[in-house]
Amino acid sequence: MPVFLLVLISLFSTPAWAQSDRPGEFDYYVLSLSWSPTWCALVGDARRSPQCDETADHGWVLHGLWPQYHRGFPSHCKSHARPPSRQMTNAMADIMGTPGLAWYQWKKHGACTGLSGPDYYALARRAYDGITRPPVFRKLSKPVKLPASVVEQAFLKANPGLEPDMLTITCKSGRIQEARLCLSKDLAPRPCGRDVVLDCSMKDALFDPIR
Repeated sequence: MPVFLLVLISLFSTPAWAQSDRPGEFDYYVLSLSWSPTWCALVGDARRSPQCDETADHGWVLHGLWPQYHRGFPSHCKSHARPPSRQMTNAMADIMGTPGLAWYQWKKHGACTGLSGPDYYALARRAYDGITRPPVFRKLSKPVKLPASVVEQAFLKANPGLEPDMLTITCKSGRIQEARLCLSKDLAPRPCGRDVVLDCSMKDALFDPIR
């Protein structure tokens, strides 16, 4: 086969959304908030994670602040920016559950922001603090089953600046899993890309109370 045909085939076989994954080159952020009791039930308890201790009192924890393209996302970028120290990583456990998750998020996503580790952690914390987690879910005393749309409406009510196309609620194994909110580079709410909108359509998703 002629060489130019091989080149053409390789070009057209590459996804249109493939990117260079260079630090700082992305379009917006996804702020992912994980309902800790769900993660504990599905993963954390088996790992005996300290995030799942009854004394931890975790509700919506920060899964990550992810740089996003209009379609697709960068990951594991080769960055020369200063990484976060062990002390800084440990300090993120109050909102991320464990230092291990904080470090993983820096390596996979934070390095792609073009920020240093300390600045990425600071921005992630500011994004987390900038969203009101609906207080109603902290009042649950027993497991309930509810439509995922109820969780979305609770976030919209608690955050008047949000619109329905700016967040999505995901489910996993029949449970409410995450709330994912789309933010501009200066952390203002903005519409999500089509590949981020993974709205859970369950009418009876399990929602466990905080331990």
